[in-house]
Amino acid sequence: MILNETDLKASLKKYFGFSQFKGLQEDVIKNIVQGRDTFVIMPTGGGKSLCYQLPALIGEGTAIVVSPLIALMKNQVDAIRGVSDNDGVAHVLNSSLTKGEVKAVKEDITSGVTKLLYVAPESLTKEEYVDFLQGVTLSFVAIDEAHCISEWGHDFRPEYRNLRSIIDRLGDDIPIIALTATATPKVQEDILKNLGIPEAEVFKASFNRPNLYYEVQPKTKNVDADIIRFVKKNAGKSGIIYCLSRKRVEELAQVLQVNGVSAVPYHAGFDAKTRSRYQDMFLMEEVDVVVATIAFGMGIDKPDVRYVIHHDIPKSIESYYQETGRAGRDGGEGHCLAFYSYKDVEKLEKFMAGKPVAEQEIGNALLQEIVAYAETSVSRRKFILHYFGEEFDEVNGEGADMDDNVRNPKEKVEARDDVVKIIRAVKETNEKFKAKEIVKTLTGSSNALIAAHKTAGKEVFGSGADKDKHYWMALVRQILVAGLLKKEIEQYGILHVTPSGEEFLKNPTSFMMTRDHRYSEAQESPSGGTVRPRSGTGDDTLLKLLRDLRRKEAAKLEVPPFVIFQDPSLEDMALKYPVSHEELVNIHGVGEGKARKYGKPFLGLISQYVEEHNITRPEDLVVKSTGANSALKLYIIQNVDRKLPLDDIAAAKGLELPELVREMEQIVFSGTRLNLGYYIDDILDEDQQEEIHDYFLEAESDDIEEALKEFDGEYEDEELRLYRLKFMSEVAN
Repeated sequence: MILNETDLKASLKKYFGFSQFKGLQEDVIKNIVQGRDTFVIMPTGGGKSLCYQLPALIGEGTAIVVSPLIALMKNQVDAIRGVSDNDGVAHVLNSSLTKGEVKAVKEDITSGVTKLLYVAPESLTKEEYVDFLQGVTLSFVAIDEAHCISEWGHDFRPEYRNLRSIIDRLGDDIPIIALTATATPKVQEDILKNLGIPEAEVFKASFNRPNLYYEVQPKTKNVDADIIRFVKKNAGKSGIIYCLSRKRVEELAQVLQVNGVSAVPYHAGFDAKTRSRYQDMFLMEEVDVVVATIAFGMGIDKPDVRYVIHHDIPKSIESYYQETGRAGRDGGEGHCLAFYSYKDVEKLEKFMAGKPVAEQEIGNALLQEIVAYAETSVSRRKFILHYFGEEFDEVNGEGADMDDNVRNPKEKVEARDDVVKIIRAVKETNEKFKAKEIVKTLTGSSNALIAAHKTAGKEVFGSGADKDKHYWMALVRQILVAGLLKKEIEQYGILHVTPSGEEFLKNPTSFMMTRDHRYSEAQESPSGGTVRPRSGTGDDTLLKLLRDLRRKEAAKLEVPPFVIFQDPSLEDMALKYPVSHEELVNIHGVGEGKARKYGKPFLGLISQYVEEHNITRPEDLVVKSTGANSALKLYIIQNVDRKLPLDDIAAAKGLELPELVREMEQIVFSGTRLNLGYYIDDILDEDQQEEIHDYFLEAESDDIEEALKEFDGEYEDEELRLYRLKFMSEVAN
């Protein structure tokens, strides 16, 4: 077997064209060629695959590579065939092959041509394959994406759990190589234990990717416009946008296309041919952007992806780390932008609701970590590396300033005494609680678990009631990163005091904390729009002028101000400065009808304001919409005109009634009239309609919450929403 350094480097040059190994590669390869069990933890882009490919090419026999994805296997086989004169050097053995193809693969292995055989774990359970492999020389078994073994990992595959027993059947003392790009200390331990290789040599590279810039933004209703703006600023660069649902992938890809961005969608619902075509278009740079579910990118070896956008926050930090790791693999720039809204987290929690309790507990523990990452105001890099069990110096470490929190630091406050309170609370509750219960204990609120442990009788209960739960949660997170507390993942996140925490309790020192981000700013407004924060995102002076103008116009026309334009529309105008009819139509909640009927004085005011204050207006104001939404709107308008029952209209489009009401609100608030009298006459009598009509005519705002309070339970939320639509159609449109 080749062992000396010169020979290894000559082989590296011969097969892969490199003259130097990268990072830990050389040490790993030496360990493998000596026939030892090996465990490699190396971030995406670190050159993991080469660690087993080179030993397989220079060793005797065939190496088996277990891999979870057919697309990934195909890529790797193509790459290996590219460095050899013989296509038989690498093969795939999986369910996609015909009998004839399987026969050809077996012949190549028997004759000693095949050096790498890629298999799915399921293929290894087939008797005919096991019988065949028992009769050939195997150099080693490599298990790629080894985190799939652990139920504590982000991508657990039950079939991976049986790999050890299958390998035992293939022959005695076959070396095992496990490789992963993302593994917390807990997952690492689980992999070694499950594969039965406790003595394996462990090679762990740093998880730090100093060239990646991490950023989180609040996710608003206008997230598509935010994404288009970002992509257009990076025109000509390759990017990946991840969404959680296939439906959203297709919608967003369409929106990008109609706005002049070359983009393709990618998800597991497409047939293999289509997926392969889209993947190749991206690799060959025929398109700039792939909008994808996480099915995309496993093993995609495109070194120059310049940005990765998460339209939805992923299910765990491991997923996030792996997906962002597809940016900047060549060491060049890589911008990782995630849009965060707690609503998305609630959706993910709902998805988990049907799963077994233990799985839900693990899923929720992983999800709370990603929430902490999104909301934290400390160095995002330090936070991620701490999660993977790695220390990071946020002042002098490599890439220390490459995140939004470090570049825009929030004010710090002294929290020494509060750190003491938290550590005491963990100790006094006998280290039985997760962060949520500790925060409840400090603020003096209870739940079933707190009551069961009789915590309300303890001195610590309510000792932090002078501050809110967000403050305490932020501080708990920062104490964890500082190492004064640790979270026990096997107990689903229960907190324990570390020796450093005990020391802090004896000798408290200064502890400067920064408050977490609060992303509740982009809330739903009662009218289905987005209530934007007042500062930082819009022009407050212009907003005040627009409100004054709206009041005057409303008085002139003798209608309530909200009838003309609602608050979210004015806030969007103060953000985007529309000066033409076309731009006004693309303001949130303004359609053709509204723009024509009320737009002129507003456009006049904004034009004058822009000129007087010498304002540079944002580019790419007009975000064109796809036909998909328009088709639904047209369907609703036509069928309301035909006086069809709303329940039937909703059912025909697979909507619940509240969803249909939201769609109708968008239509009406944009200035199109819907004649809903026929339906409302069935649910409200004449006196009720008159009473609600008079309320809206006099009201300062069309806020449904306020209307519900005013009528004190006399009407349902839906009844008021529907009448508001009739009112707006008749009075405003």
